[in-house]
Amino acid sequence: MGRQTRVTLHQLFPTAADRDRIIKTYGAIEGGKQTLARLADYLPSMAAKKADLVITRMFDAPRALVWKAWTDPKQVAQWWGPRGFTNPLYEWDARPGGAILVHMRGPAGSAFDMVLPMKGVFHEVTVPERLVFTSTALEDAAGNPQLEMLNTITFEEYNGKTKLTLHAKVVKAAPAVAGAIAGMEQGWTQSLERLDALLR
Repeated sequence: MGRQTRVTLHQLFPTAADRDRIIKTYGAIEGGKQTLARLADYLPSMAAKKADLVITRMFDAPRALVWKAWTDPKQVAQWWGPRGFTNPLYEWDARPGGAILVHMRGPAGSAFDMVLPMKGVFHEVTVPERLVFTSTALEDAAGNPQLEMLNTITFEEYNGKTKLTLHAKVVKAAPAVAGAIAGMEQGWTQSLERLDALLR
């Protein structure tokens, strides 16, 4: 069943009469259904907690340059997204309350050859040390985002180089986006590789 798990709940009773009495008196069938429904509601939040990601990378560039590459919209558009992705539409207003809108597009002919919109807002912009922003993506048919992230990026100066630490915390994740969460580390790693190439 791919990335899904089927759970079947079995209960054994000494006799059929005991089974029927428990079902009638205690509502055992409905109770089992409710228990499994609560489990189904709980699992996405458990998966989201495990999906939190921390990546640390050293860039051979001064902190001011790395900071600018994260806050200048024209530069962000050049490196944002995995290898082969482009950003035909972007808004990146790096100030508290500033909006984020990025339309990523995967390589032509790939499974991601479509517009993948991401929205967000900046919460903290501490020059040149720290960025905090939320991002939402993968909207359903009604336009509701199925994935919400809280991203914290810190920039530390090290002898003319920059140590960048990225912490991506899953705030909300629908079961349908499990694949996107599974690929989050690879996507961020490739984005940072593209950033490194830009800085060089």
